[in-house]
Amino acid sequence: MRDATPQTAVIKMYQARQQIYPRDVSGRYNTLRWLCVWLTQMVFYGLPWLRWNGRQAVLFELATRKFYLFGIVLWPQDFIYLAALLIICALSLFLFTAVAGRVWCGYACPQTVYTKIFLWIESKVEGPRSTRMRLDRQAWSVGKLLRKSAKHLAWATVALWTGFTFVGYFTSIHDLAREVVTLGLGPWEWFWILFYGFAAYGNAGWMREQVCKYMCPYARFQSAMFDRDSLIITYDAARGEPRSARYDKASAAPSTCIDCSMCAQACPTGIDIREGLQYMCIGCAACIDACNGVMDKIGAARGLIGYSTEHALAEHLSAREILRRVWRPRVLVYSTVLLTIAVIVFSTLIMRTPLKVDVIRDRGSMGREVEEGMVENVYRLQVMNTDEAPHRYQISVSGINGITFSTDDQVALAGTETRLIPVRVRVPHGAGKPGSNVIFFKLQAADNDKSQVKEKAVFYVPR
Repeated sequence: MRDATPQTAVIKMYQARQQIYPRDVSGRYNTLRWLCVWLTQMVFYGLPWLRWNGRQAVLFELATRKFYLFGIVLWPQDFIYLAALLIICALSLFLFTAVAGRVWCGYACPQTVYTKIFLWIESKVEGPRSTRMRLDRQAWSVGKLLRKSAKHLAWATVALWTGFTFVGYFTSIHDLAREVVTLGLGPWEWFWILFYGFAAYGNAGWMREQVCKYMCPYARFQSAMFDRDSLIITYDAARGEPRSARYDKASAAPSTCIDCSMCAQACPTGIDIREGLQYMCIGCAACIDACNGVMDKIGAARGLIGYSTEHALAEHLSAREILRRVWRPRVLVYSTVLLTIAVIVFSTLIMRTPLKVDVIRDRGSMGREVEEGMVENVYRLQVMNTDEAPHRYQISVSGINGITFSTDDQVALAGTETRLIPVRVRVPHGAGKPGSNVIFFKLQAADNDKSQVKEKAVFYVPR
């Protein structure tokens, strides 16, 4: 008797991940990628150890809410500079993408940089691509266990050092190093070092291309920034097709691509650039180096895979004509806006007054009459010396005839010190109108005429 039970069909919504083993390549772009690795990591790992005026040169000290950038000290009130910096970074990304595609992703993105470092460690411990593939297919043995353990130990060391360095930007790295040696780290320091270390280990060691293909949003909206004159990695199908197993230079129309698949083997995201531009391409140019190496061996001209534009491929433009098309309207707009914002931000940052004052009126005590018929208001001045040198400030008040201080009108602050100063201000009887009167507090450094701040406040006269 026939079974009438319906069969359940299983539909997989996600394709199972295929392990990618990028082939090691050499060439000008591989050299450029390694140069970017060295430059970015020398800055990242070395910057926290630099000293400036007896302190860490770059330190975002969250506990005291002070951000040190060499000779500049930023406070929470300077949040506008952080917003401006993010705008500059976004516009820079738009500009670089419009001109040269995903050049940031291919050379300087932290995910690309650390994946490059982890792949180098893997190749040194486990061997080249073919050896790594053969090792993974083998059954577990003592030799395989030792190789895998050595690789992961090296990965973990780099990851923990990365996490330690990152935390060193937010707390003194010299104190942090002493606490690590003595195992005196606090729970939050342990957490963040291990958290960022685990993130580096997981992203660069295990997830790799998955981050670029599925987690990074840039891959999804990059096409909105491209146009037909954006520089991208292209395959010249007119030269390469139809593919043949060998290159015959004497042929009337020799096809250059010998279908060796070296370009696909070198790709860290596992795509074949010969299938056209794909959003998974990070623009690292590993396929260009691989293909150029093959062209050199078979005696063909380089450039079957290279940096070009859609216009250049369609209209067979020369390199000079490609460069001439770089300065198109969208690039000019991005460049102008970016340059304008950068000049404004950095000029105001350099020329800003290293003194901040907030006037807080004592609301618990409105205007009151004191001796000799004087009317008195009480204020608290929050004075912030954002300079690293100590200063003495002269406090003055204006706005009403006869207005004076009944407290000390001078204050001395150490470098980067904040102090809340109570002051009493008096006016003669009959001076000022009943109700609210606008007055101004002025603070001026005794040793610098340009270091002065004027803040508005309200003086209340009883009705």
